Amino acid sequence: MRFYLISDNIDTHMGMRLAGIEGCVVHEPDEVRQELEKAIADKETAVILMTEKLVKLCDELVYDIKLKYRSPLIVEIPDRHGTSHISENLNRYVSDAVGIKL
Repeated sequence: MRFYLISDNIDTHMGMRLAGIEGCVVHEPDEVRQELEKAIADKETAVILMTEKLVKLCDELVYDIKLKYRSPLIVEIPDRHGTSHISENLNRYVSDAVGIKL
C-alpha cells in the first residue's frame, strides 16, 4: 500500500518526494480528474493526498469519489498558501453522507 500526491504546486510535490511519496503537479480540472482516475485504478494506492486548492477546484468530483469508493482514502492537505478548515470539512462530509446538518 502506498500514498500518492496530487498537488497544484512544485514545492509540495518536492517535499513529498523527499519523504518517498510519488505524485504529480496539475492545474486544470481535467488533469485532476485524470490523475484521480489513474490513482483509483492502481490497487496499490491506499491514500491519495490532495492540496486544498485542487479539492476546491474539483470539490464535487472529490466528494463523489469519497462517498462511492471505499478505497483509496482521499485526504485534503494544506499547502504553503492554504489554511486547513478541518472542522468545516468534517461537517460537510457528514452532512453529505448522512443528510444531517451539524
